[in-house]
Amino acid sequence: MSRALPKYNKRRVAIIGGAAAVALTGAIVAGSALAGETSKSGTATARTLADAGSITCPDVASQLPEIPATAQAEVDRNLTLLQTQIDEANKRLVDTVGQGGPNFVQNAILGPLEDKRIATVNRIATAIGRTADKPQGLDALAPCALNGGGAAGAGEEAGAGAEAGAGAEAEATPSEAASEAAGGAEDTGNAEGAGDAGEAAGAGAISCPDVASQLPAIPATAQAEVDRNLALLDTQLAEANKRLVDTVGQGGPNFVQNAILGPLADKRNSTIDRIAISIGRTAEKPQSLGSLAACTLTQ
Repeated sequence: MSRALPKYNKRRVAIIGGAAAVALTGAIVAGSALAGETSKSGTATARTLADAGSITCPDVASQLPEIPATAQAEVDRNLTLLQTQIDEANKRLVDTVGQGGPNFVQNAILGPLEDKRIATVNRIATAIGRTADKPQGLDALAPCALNGGGAAGAGEEAGAGAEAGAGAEAEATPSEAASEAAGGAEDTGNAEGAGDAGEAAGAGAISCPDVASQLPAIPATAQAEVDRNLALLDTQLAEANKRLVDTVGQGGPNFVQNAILGPLADKRNSTIDRIAISIGRTAEKPQSLGSLAACTLTQ
C-alpha cells in the first residue's frame, strides 16, 4: 500500500510554482504551447481552443516530499521536462485536429504522453530515493485528460485511457513485474502468437533489439531485478504486437509510429534504464543501453 505523500516544501514550490501552475491550467498550457504560432494570414490559430481543446495533467511538484540537496538538480530537470512534455502534446493536439479515427487523441497523444510522464516521475522518485525515503505512487499522477471542445470522439477517448496506457511502466515492484511478465513471449523480436497473427492479418510484426545479449556480467544482487525487467520487455513487445493486430486499418499513415512504436520505445527505455540502474548499484553501470529501446515494424 502506498503511503500518503507529504506536501512539497514551500521553498521548492516557490521555485517551480510557475511551471506547476501552467501544468494545472489547461487554457494557459494551450496558450503556452501555441505561443507565436500563426496562420498564413498572420493571425493566431483561432481554431485551437474551439476545436482541439487542451491537455491538463496532475501536478507532480506539490506531491513530492522534502527533496535532498543531492537530488535537487535532477528533480528540477525532470519537473521542467514534465512541462515540456505537456507543451509538446498540446502543440501536437492542435497540429493534428481532424486526423485519425475516434481514438486518435488517446492513442497518438494522451497515451504516449502518459508513458513519457511515467518514465519522468520514476526518475524523480529514484533520484530522491538514493538518499531519502523513495516516494511511492507517483505514477498515479501520469495520466492526463483532454479538456475543452476536443477533437471528434474526445469524450470517449478521455475515458478509454487504457488503450495506450503504461500501467506496466511504473517502477514496478517485484510482484507487479512478475505478474506482468507472466504472459510474456520470448525475447526473439516477434512476440509469440501475436506476431504470427499480425503477419497473417497483414499487419506485420514488431521487432526489437535484444537487450539481454548486450548486458555485462550481472552482479548476483541485481540478478532478480534484471530478470524481472527482461521479462517485462517481453511482455511489452507481446502487447505491442497484439495491439498492432487489433488496430489494423485504423488511423493515418503515422498511426503505427505514433500509437504503437512510439509508446513502446518509451516503455522499453524506462525498463532498460531500471536494468542499468540495478546493475550500477554494485558494479559499473552499463552505458548506451537506451539505443536498444527503439523497435521497428517488419512486414
